[in-house]
Amino acid sequence: MREWIPVSTSPRGRLALAAVEAFGTRPFAEVTVADLASAAEVTTGALYHHFGSKLGLYAFARQDVERRLLDRMEGAIAASAATSGAVPDHSAAVTSALLVGLDFAVREGFLYILGDPPAGTDHDRLAEMLSQTIGPAAPLLGRVLAAAWRAALAAIAEGADPDHARAAISALRLHIPDNP
Repeated sequence: MREWIPVSTSPRGRLALAAVEAFGTRPFAEVTVADLASAAEVTTGALYHHFGSKLGLYAFARQDVERRLLDRMEGAIAASAATSGAVPDHSAAVTSALLVGLDFAVREGFLYILGDPPAGTDHDRLAEMLSQTIGPAAPLLGRVLAAAWRAALAAIAEGADPDHARAAISALRLHIPDNP
């Protein structure tokens, strides 16, 4: 359970909301501390006080957005497992999750914050969730799929049609060996 939920009228809450908006629609490097402070109607000192740095605020916003993404993707996996019968179809579950996640990121305008690999850490929760779904039989597949999914978001951010990105994800044919 989350320790703290930002209140949008507090300076910390306004900074969190401004960060989700700014980092969702622009690359990390293009968002400045001044942009974030201005959008939240606070001083840059407030940003440093509450989050320590731009990267600290980014990490906070990304964790929130990523949790929302993973909740939806895990729901898609669970729904796929419930409809697949006695023998789970991991390939269909993963494809379904990737499509649900893509639709969520596009709809909410989170192309950059979710399309970029996590900044400042090697911990990739999306790749880990995909790897857990796939199982130990294909240990790197989660990382590869996370990279492909992020490439689809990056293409949309650069102007590609979201339907083409969906078609590309749907065209992936996964062969996931049975777990030992």
